Amino acid sequence: MSKIYVIHENSEWTAHLTNRLEELQLPYEEWHLDQGLVDLTEAPPEGVFYSRMSASSHTRGHRYAPELTEGVLSWLEEHDRTVFNGTRALRLELSKINQYTALRKQGITVPKTIAAIGSDNILKAAEKLGSASFITKHNRAGKGLGVQLFHSIEGLKQYLDGPTFEEPVDGITLIQEYIKSPEAYITRCEFVGGKFVYAVRVDTSEGFELCPADACAIGDLFCPVGEVVEEKPKFQIVEGFDEPIIEQYEQFLKANQITVAGIEFIRNEKGEIFTYDVNTNTNYNSDAEKAAGKYGMLELAKFLGAQLKTTETVR
Repeated sequence: MSKIYVIHENSEWTAHLTNRLEELQLPYEEWHLDQGLVDLTEAPPEGVFYSRMSASSHTRGHRYAPELTEGVLSWLEEHDRTVFNGTRALRLELSKINQYTALRKQGITVPKTIAAIGSDNILKAAEKLGSASFITKHNRAGKGLGVQLFHSIEGLKQYLDGPTFEEPVDGITLIQEYIKSPEAYITRCEFVGGKFVYAVRVDTSEGFELCPADACAIGDLFCPVGEVVEEKPKFQIVEGFDEPIIEQYEQFLKANQITVAGIEFIRNEKGEIFTYDVNTNTNYNSDAEKAAGKYGMLELAKFLGAQLKTTETVR
């Protein structure tokens, strides 16, 4: 019997999807690719394959999971299996350089960015960028890893020479213009089956750790004991979100063979949109979804179930 195969390296993030697959009584199997093998002498099983491989896998001790996954996806695609978020999507997941070039090709505005390897070149890149304020980030990352805000070249130099500098897993640091927003939030647009599901507003007042997954939640470290403060949700689904950028994003996803994604943007003081992240291993925040009555993983499970049924009918 054919089934849905979920390719990943993080059971904590994937449980929300498998729970929905079980709820819908859909047959599935997990392929946890922190290690394993790819037997090119055999054909893959029949079914529908969905990759949730993450660029931040190395932070969980799964350094080579993306490389193994790319081999597995290539093997599946060679045998014409139905694959969602295949090799092209993985290539963008693992490199913001690839994301930005692909976004620009579709006419989508991204922040000015220069990539560099080595401290001297990072400094040169910041000087060349010429922005009064700028950020650094890892080319291959996730959850805002390596993101630092600077207001001077000297501040960057001290960071590079200090103990807190994080070496990117692929060696590439991005130096990017800082987009100042009139309000401390970004917007993340979620897509399933290449189609828009909802937009979520993410409060950034406490920093850049923006992963919406429940497992990534950070408690309030700044609330004094005994002080009563008004709770403000970090993630909030926007009702009636209807922006022209959605159509551009859907075209971008189609052009790059991406089925499931979360795309993040920020507005500057003029209201202009700058897109800065494409997450093909997208997660959803349960509190925000419950409040809005919209459920990304449920929509994804329904989509995969429909695709499995289609595959079985054709076969």
